Amino acid sequence: MDSRELIHDLNRCQGWELTESLTIQQLEGWLAERVNEWIRWDFNALVSFLYRVDISEAGLRRLLKENPGEDAGLIIAKMVIERLGQKIESRRRYRQNDADTGGEERW
Repeated sequence: MDSRELIHDLNRCQGWELTESLTIQQLEGWLAERVNEWIRWDFNALVSFLYRVDISEAGLRRLLKENPGEDAGLIIAKMVIERLGQKIESRRRYRQNDADTGGEERW
């Protein structure tokens, strides 16, 4: 997975100015720190962010329950990166399908 597209999406979604030279691991660490700050100081901001990224509440609850004692910020950061990767892949497939049909609607 290319971290540049993930960073671009996060910058656009959040108004951040993360450098596109971050690796996936660096992005994951930075995002985990940010999420942990939100957990401690601004839970509403975290909920809003997770909603915008389209993180499944049930999936998040399940992962947190299955991994007690682990860093919640890191668990959430991994989910966010995974979800954004899914969205990027979906856009790529849609563009490919659109190019294959010449941009015409198919019914």
